[in-house]
Amino acid sequence: MERRKFIASTAMLGAGVLASKLSVAGSLADYPVVRVAAAKRNFTSKAVEAAIKEFKQKVKDKELGWLFENCFPNTLDTTVTYKQKDGRPDTYVITGDIDAMWLRDSSAQVWPYFHLIKKDKALQDLIAGVINRQATNVLRDPYANAFYDDAAKVGEWKTDHTDMKPGLHERKWEIDSLCYPIRLAYQYWKLTGDTKPFDATWKKSIETILKTFIEQQRKDGDGPYHFQRTTQFATDTVPMSGYGYPVKPVGLICSAFRPSDDATVYSFLIPSNFFAVTSLKQAAEMVKTISKDDALATQLTALATEVDAALKQHAVIDVPTYGKVYAFEVNGYGSYNLMDDANVPSLLSLPYLGAMPNTDPIYINTRKMILSLDNPFFYKGTAAEGIGGPHVGKDMIWPMAIIMRALTSNDDAEIKECIQVLKRTHGDTGFMHETFHKDNPKKFTRSWFAWANTLFGELLWETYQTKPQLLQA
Repeated sequence: MERRKFIASTAMLGAGVLASKLSVAGSLADYPVVRVAAAKRNFTSKAVEAAIKEFKQKVKDKELGWLFENCFPNTLDTTVTYKQKDGRPDTYVITGDIDAMWLRDSSAQVWPYFHLIKKDKALQDLIAGVINRQATNVLRDPYANAFYDDAAKVGEWKTDHTDMKPGLHERKWEIDSLCYPIRLAYQYWKLTGDTKPFDATWKKSIETILKTFIEQQRKDGDGPYHFQRTTQFATDTVPMSGYGYPVKPVGLICSAFRPSDDATVYSFLIPSNFFAVTSLKQAAEMVKTISKDDALATQLTALATEVDAALKQHAVIDVPTYGKVYAFEVNGYGSYNLMDDANVPSLLSLPYLGAMPNTDPIYINTRKMILSLDNPFFYKGTAAEGIGGPHVGKDMIWPMAIIMRALTSNDDAEIKECIQVLKRTHGDTGFMHETFHKDNPKKFTRSWFAWANTLFGELLWETYQTKPQLLQA
């Protein structure tokens, strides 16, 4: 994803003007209208509007009500383009300030609306449209991470040395790009029972995902994918002629880039391999039940079993201070990287993605390590503490990581504190951002980042539904 300059607290978000200063102690009138005007919203959901109304009526903390109203609908308000194409739903989803559709971001941006999908058929159709569009994009190029609405548009990256095709915005190979569409499709199917999106095109996309994962186990050499970029950022290009540093083929899947769109150090990215195991099992269940293809289901299950066994053998590292923990990256030769990155999948997010329960003993040890200064990308400042990453740089905390900390916690005090930190660090804008400085929330990147906004809405709505007492000021 493109690198963003720091943005001051006064900025434009679609058609809404962000506030420069807010009163924390005042009444609701002290919180200015920063949400896009109704007439200029891209999509309106009756269920989402009802949820906003209910939350604001029941939650006494007016600032949280204001934040929920701004953040939860932000994906629908500003980033989706929905239409019917050949008699089927078709939905294009941009990330916010970048006019391109990431397979990862588009899945994550609409995921929080699953809470309400049974109450709104139009919302269900919109998500079905995302599934349909994603299947088409995977078939266009399974190694690409981001696509244009216009299949003929030529990408802007003139300095990329890879097999760039029309319609691709960026071609950074990331395992999670092929996991997220499966996660979205599986949840949609389980909640609605609707199988219309899962036609021959969708099944072919699953076959393509399987083929790509097997290629990137690299048992038969480096495979077809390579990527280099002429850039000043080492994290934006891949060494060794674009194939990455050598790995020992042990059954794990290589990922040239992390979900941050930053290059991996060791290509076996552990959080994404865990995600792949879960996704392959879900895909197997779907093709067996819906497509009646037992052979494909068996292949998907076999790969999931192989990757899972390799994770048990190669992903666990014994650290004196914490005991057994999950590495962030390994290479199969014994080298490993101990850290975590804010983007999802991360080690912190594994329970959220269904990869393991948050009571897993190794996960608990790992969580303690990555939420400490023993994680080189954990920052603690006067405004907040949290996980960042190389993508934006030192001392910049990602709200997404604070949200994920809350969503994977069993500790009520920790959940409440995370919510209060997020309330204090929106930089007087009413929205979440990509990152903010650990000592100054008004020093932030990306004033329009819909994934972070909607994910925060998911946290608030889930907390309201299950532990409303934590939302009281």
